Amino acid sequence: MWKGGIFLLENIRLKEKIMESLASVLPLTAIVFILSITLLPLSSGALVLFLFGAVMLIIGMGFFTMGADMSMMPMGEGIGMEMSRTKNIGGPLLVCLILGMLITIAEPDLQVLAEQVPAIPNKILILSVAAGVGLFLMIAQIRIFFHIPLAKMLWVFYPLVFLLAFLAPDSFIPVSFDSGGVTTGPVTVPFIMALGIGLATLRSDKKSREDSFGLISLCSIGPILAVLLLGIFYEPDQALYSPTEVPAVETTRDVALLFTHAIPEYFKEVAVALIPIAAAFALFQMLFRRYKRHQLMRVGFGFLFTYIGLAMFLCGVNVGFMPVGQIIGAGIADCGYAWLLIPIGMVIGYFIVAAEPAVHVLTKQVEEISNGFVTAKMMQTALSVGVCISVGIAMLRILTGISVIWFLIPGYVFALVLTRYVSPIFTGIAYDSGGVASGPMTATFLLPFAMGACEALGGNVMTDAFGIVAMVAMTPLITIQMMGFITQMKEKAKRRYIEVQMHQLEDDILYFD
Repeated sequence: MWKGGIFLLENIRLKEKIMESLASVLPLTAIVFILSITLLPLSSGALVLFLFGAVMLIIGMGFFTMGADMSMMPMGEGIGMEMSRTKNIGGPLLVCLILGMLITIAEPDLQVLAEQVPAIPNKILILSVAAGVGLFLMIAQIRIFFHIPLAKMLWVFYPLVFLLAFLAPDSFIPVSFDSGGVTTGPVTVPFIMALGIGLATLRSDKKSREDSFGLISLCSIGPILAVLLLGIFYEPDQALYSPTEVPAVETTRDVALLFTHAIPEYFKEVAVALIPIAAAFALFQMLFRRYKRHQLMRVGFGFLFTYIGLAMFLCGVNVGFMPVGQIIGAGIADCGYAWLLIPIGMVIGYFIVAAEPAVHVLTKQVEEISNGFVTAKMMQTALSVGVCISVGIAMLRILTGISVIWFLIPGYVFALVLTRYVSPIFTGIAYDSGGVASGPMTATFLLPFAMGACEALGGNVMTDAFGIVAMVAMTPLITIQMMGFITQMKEKAKRRYIEVQMHQLEDDILYFD
């Protein structure tokens, strides 16, 4: 009876997750459909390809978010709590390095980006990025252990990033910043967020809640530094970009065959990525015996849901969304009204962030940890506005050829200045949000969209199209900190109003006496 009740409850939750995914994906699907019947007529095959991808994305996201709640989060939080118990920091640092590398290698949107970057072999790029994440996860652990404010560390590392950016080849700067964005995706975010919560849970001081944020932001810096160094070493200016071929589909049967052939490969790819993480969890359980039998069963089912959901999600976005994104971008650029790329891109950017699986994980955890002070709706709105602006700027870059560095440097400087005036918890949330907003949907729809437009306009794909992920990762740093600043001002005004009312009440009481 108990098991049946649990099964029924999980079934209800799964249905809720799928409905949430449906609500998230429908706006983007509607935009593509409207474009297909107005400005940019698509072939029936291409439209069906997109719709197939949307269905798989919805189901996959539902399964994945359910699985992340059941497995990744409890695992990360449990490991974090056990590491926080020890007074010897050496062991936890080694664990952070290994886990950071494992979850990064498992990150699917990193694989997508690596396939599109010339000059550097995929394995070298992925391993370098993984090493960067592992190293900075160690640094994040040191920050929590020694109570170092996040803002101070950001002021140290971002100037180093921009110093290396001036030394690296121009054609590789956008790719390096993009790598920092794609590494914090659907696999890394649930685990790292939960790890941070676990590390700070056992502390009873008032700053423990603030310190639970910031891990994702620091883990986004490591890949940028690693890839900038690789760019200098490999001299990627000599490489030529090879555009992704759009599959020729005419009938629904062609589409079905395309997905049928692709889905086993993605199940295999996700299995290879998740097995090391599952093995690390098994080793952790053997050493610490933290979880009881029913908890282990729940985590096991969570891994299964994560596996199924991630494979379906990746198949949907890579097979269905990526080619259509490229077709739409090229079509708008060729229609004679290339400037429409800016408003259309902004609308897509506003709604696409809602389809990012990791965004749902972050907004939920932010609402829980802040005790409702920062609601999921507030977070979602701030992220949507930020991504809307960033995509608009990215489209402007494609039309004008302006280097991404002239937007990134002022943007990050402004974001760093805001850390002086915003509470630490908003700083941590903002910088974590930057990494979360740039997930698989950005890498597999917006990036091909930008590439298609850039190729149609005869631009340099390496310098003009790449960098859109970096822009998406940057603007939430500003919008969410501005949200925090406005919220703080409102709270101060409210407190002043209450104080004035209390003084008036005291005067009235004295006059009455």
